[in-house]
Amino acid sequence: MQESSTLPSQSASESKLDPRIKSVWRINDALWIVVCAIICIVPFLIVLLAADEDAAWAGTVMLLEVIAAVALLVVFLGVLPSIRYARWRYRVSEDYLEIRKGIVWRKHYVIPFIRVQNTDTRQGPILRAFGLASVTVATAAGEHEIPGLRTQDAELLRDKAAELARLAREDV
Repeated sequence: MQESSTLPSQSASESKLDPRIKSVWRINDALWIVVCAIICIVPFLIVLLAADEDAAWAGTVMLLEVIAAVALLVVFLGVLPSIRYARWRYRVSEDYLEIRKGIVWRKHYVIPFIRVQNTDTRQGPILRAFGLASVTVATAAGEHEIPGLRTQDAELLRDKAAELARLAREDV
């Protein structure tokens, strides 16, 4: 006799994020990398411009920082978004919300609706430009976010999660 598993498994009912989230991740990551590179390069540029003859080391450090920033841009803009997108899954059942994500450190969250305190949608300027939004589900243990859903889908998911949480509390 086969033993059935009580944990949810991957199935056809799992949902993926909207593919446009990869562009949002690329833009966010590019902005952060460029801003951090500028912050790291400027002090050495000041040293190079203000110092006398013995400041060649500052130019070498700046060159290494530029190389590091370019390498980070290649990895975060070219490689990671597709892998990150492929690993992101979520599923809504009558009793829980399940989230699977992660590349190196894979995370699997099962959030019972009885524990949900609040559901919310969020939309920053970059998400809004792509017609996307994020759904946040808050419990006493913290918040869990599902990024990159079409705005209408995010609103429907938020409302469904709130309704399932209300029904779970009524059943107690």
